[in-house]
Amino acid sequence: MNKTIFKGNWNEQKGKLKQKYANLTDDDLKYAEGKEDELLGRLQKKLGKSKEEVEKLISKL
Repeated sequence: MNKTIFKGNWNEQKGKLKQKYANLTDDDLKYAEGKEDELLGRLQKKLGKSKEEVEKLISKL
């Protein structure tokens, strides 16, 4: 996955995810540098998707 998604424009991506998936909360989308895998795991669990599906979803936003 492209690391710039998690760095330069994360706030924009976070807003798009919240619009598309209303069940995601700010806590679900908290991101600290170096925690990409933890965030992806949380999104996988919350959305019921595989890691690859979550990565594709984020990259398409």
